[in-house]
Amino acid sequence: MKKILILVACALSMSACDMTKGEKQDAMQQQRDSLQRIINEKDMELDDILGVFNEVQDGIRRINEAEGRVTIAEAGPEKASSREVIRENMDFIKQAMQQNREMIAQLQEKLKNSSIRGTKMQKTIESLQAQIEAQAARIQELEASLAEKDALIEAQGDAIAGLSNDVVSLTEENKQKAEKVQQQDKELNSAWFVFGTKSELKEQKILAKGDVLKSSDFNKDYFTKIDIRYDKDIKFYSKSAQLLSTHPAGTYQLVKDKQGQYELHITDPKKFWSVSKYLVVLVK
Repeated sequence: MKKILILVACALSMSACDMTKGEKQDAMQQQRDSLQRIINEKDMELDDILGVFNEVQDGIRRINEAEGRVTIAEAGPEKASSREVIRENMDFIKQAMQQNREMIAQLQEKLKNSSIRGTKMQKTIESLQAQIEAQAARIQELEASLAEKDALIEAQGDAIAGLSNDVVSLTEENKQKAEKVQQQDKELNSAWFVFGTKSELKEQKILAKGDVLKSSDFNKDYFTKIDIRYDKDIKFYSKSAQLLSTHPAGTYQLVKDKQGQYELHITDPKKFWSVSKYLVVLVK
């Protein structure tokens, strides 16, 4: 640009040698105006280029900041909020990098069409472009790392889901086993008793020809089911009671209450029910 201004000034000076004083002053003014216009145009071109240059630098800075936020969020605890921060910043980085590439292309085009021919400016643009490409490489590595982490999280989620299903299955299985054990335990501690007159017991085939429970088709529904661990007292509501079924002596007491009615107190349940789980009592 300096060479151009010098040549213009020399040409105007040579042409001014044959002019009058007034003409020389006019020529000098025109020369100054022409030089000022050239300077203004150069300034405008330079301002335009520097404006885009500053935008690119600001874009690089903002990408670096967003990259730092992604790295911090990635290193932090795995929460829905941190995953959202990563997604938002990665989207911003991709948009900002695309804008930077477009502005670098604009800079190169402006410099190509500009009358300014500066090797330093060209080198500066090339340096910016190299920074952008380095950022792109880092972002690509970061995306690969995030993808690997997402795959690991998904695999862990599947494993946890599988473990949860196993836990549910084991819980249900244990529940069923506990219920089965409880039912078996209840059956082991179950006994049945019945009391009635001779005619009633015969009618239900519980008593036949003087024998107790000899018939296989006696009416089981006529008996009352009890838990031998808890049911140790049985009332017969009669002033006459006789045990027809067999139970070891010394394991029970047949006594009367205040109304003179008989009731049975089982003092050793385990031995009392060891011979038979069915108690048959004849009453009148």
